[in-house]
Parts: sequence; C-alpha cells; structure tokens
Amino acid sequence: MIIVQDVYKRYMTDHGVGKWVLQGIDLTIPPSRNIALIGVNGAGKSTLLRIIGGMDFPTRGRVERQSRVSWPVGQGGLEPTLTGRQNAKFVCRIHGHKDELRERVEFIQDFSELGEAFDEPVQTYSNGMRSRLQFSLSMAFKFDVYISDEVTAAGDANFRRKAADAFRSVAAGASVIMVSHDEATLKQFCQSAVWIHKGRASWFEDLDEGLRAYREGSRG
Repeated sequence: MIIVQDVYKRYMTDHGVGKWVLQGIDLTIPPSRNIALIGVNGAGKSTLLRIIGGMDFPTRGRVERQSRVSWPVGQGGLEPTLTGRQNAKFVCRIHGHKDELRERVEFIQDFSELGEAFDEPVQTYSNGMRSRLQFSLSMAFKFDVYISDEVTAAGDANFRRKAADAFRSVAAGASVIMVSHDEATLKQFCQSAVWIHKGRASWFEDLDEGLRAYREGSRG
C-alpha cells in the first residue's frame, strides 16, 4: 500500500517561487490495483509519479510506502565516467544484492545487448545505448510496485519487443502505477485511474470512468 497525505509541490524558478504543481493530494493506493495517472500535459502526473517513487520530494505533506517501489522504469541516473558494468554493480550494491551481484550484472549485460561497450564509459554511449542500459537495470530487480512514465526502450524492433515482453512479465507479478498518453497501453495494464486536474487528484476505481472524466474535463 502507498499512502499520499496532503502532498503539495512547487518548484523554484528564475523568477522566484513557482506556482503549485500539486495541491493537497490525498491518495491511498491499494496493493492489488494497477493505477493510471491521467491528465493533460503539465498537469503534474510525472511530478506525482516521481514523488511516489522517491525520486522527488513534496514541498509539504508526506508519502508512506508499505511496499518496495521501483524508480521510473527505463530511467534513473547513470554515472557517465563509469562503465556500464560499473554502473550495474553500483546499482546492485545500492539495492542490497551483493550476494547476487554476478548473476544480476550478467543479466543486465545480456539483456542490454551492449556487447563490448558494456565495459566502456557510459559517456561514450549513444542515447539509444544509454536507454537500453537503463531499461535493463530496471528489469534486473524485483519490486512490489513498478512505476512507469511513458516507458519506451530504444533499439531495433526485436529489442523493443523483448523490452515490452519483459515489462509485461514483471508487471504480471507486481502492481503498476503508470503515466501514458496511449489509452491502449493504459487499458492493457491498469484497472483504476487517478485524474490530475488543476493540481488536484480524483480517484476512480474504474479506469474507463476515469478516462471519461478526463476527456470531459479536458473539453471544459
């Protein structure tokens, strides 16, 4: 279960304090539901997703995580001066898998299809190579909840199919909180929805009801 309590968020800008992106968000996300975060561009979906995943912090309020939550799938920082292998080892140690380090690093190396580049500095990688490494890192660890923000994987068609299959596989044994503008993707993975509108959140147990409210609200 994830509990979001009275969360507010705004950012500093070059002109001072910015407007509120999120205002008084209260949510209780049950472990048995896959959730779609929906709303127009700039509504705060990605901000809320990062706060839920611990990648960002609320200006006010708090988030209680009673389960193991991933970072956004296919994202996450890489140290450019380290090799792909060194980055993989570092992430494994952070997530407490020293005893399985070799097995997980081998998985990341094989899945990413980087070949000899796995032992070269990440700063020499193309954007596509970085994306493949980041996605492979996300698939190497088991979480209770996977969070996904427009998840995509770079590479050829075969790699993209493999990545999609891998995400479906991990999602089948866990919960998902997802941002996507593709309704077909949301309907494939999610049952419920949170509509972010004017900085506030509305919970819909049924995804279709949430999508309908979002469409009607967008027209208004």
